[in-house]
Amino acid sequence: MTAETLTGAALPQVVDRETWSRARDELLAREKAHTREGDAIAAARRRLPMTPVPPDATVHGPNGPTPLLDVFEGRRMLIAYYHMWHHGEPWENQCEGCTFATCHLDMRDYLHARDITYAVFCEGSYAESAPFAEFMGYRFPWYSAKDADPALVDGRGFGMIVCYLRDGDQVYETYWTTGRGVEALLTSYHALDLTVYGRQEGWEDSPEGWPRVEGHPWRVDGRPTAQWSRPGVTPVGSAGSCCGGH
Repeated sequence: MTAETLTGAALPQVVDRETWSRARDELLAREKAHTREGDAIAAARRRLPMTPVPPDATVHGPNGPTPLLDVFEGRRMLIAYYHMWHHGEPWENQCEGCTFATCHLDMRDYLHARDITYAVFCEGSYAESAPFAEFMGYRFPWYSAKDADPALVDGRGFGMIVCYLRDGDQVYETYWTTGRGVEALLTSYHALDLTVYGRQEGWEDSPEGWPRVEGHPWRVDGRPTAQWSRPGVTPVGSAGSCCGGH
């Protein structure tokens, strides 16, 4: 999607300020109700029970096998994003959805201030996937869960967020989510949702004539969109997709 593409897009109805303000106030009432419902759901989430994680569960990092307890880096809580991986594939063929999710969490000071560590657990081996993290310029801790205790994944697929709590030497799982639940990390989506054209994806309920992204919404010229901020990248052929846009 480019500025030229948006030039010919349809426009909202033009009204006087008073009419616009009434419509905005009507939407504001719905937004406040949505916020209050979100607060109530978050309150229920804080009241969920928790389940223990095997005490010998490990992942693999730069120093080899790493106890899950050490991933906390001394903090009380841990948020882990489980990153999909396609063995033997080049960087541009790695999961565009997981790339989209993880590239938003480079600044973690506010999490650390609340006693939370953020880390990525990759489906691929550390030897194969760590260079990808370096290529992307990620500064958060990166581990491989390829040969980790099956209890960590527990039959779920990668592309999920899992939250943990440490009580002394015992680790508990307190919450997990996948699919659109991962949008909690996607601040770009939250910003796009405020704009007149939204995310510009095919599934959205938008007026006739509103612009739509051509091709995969998380790729540009065959690469996951975030890769274009890395030096030296070039266009590639259309890559396969492992994630849906909705």
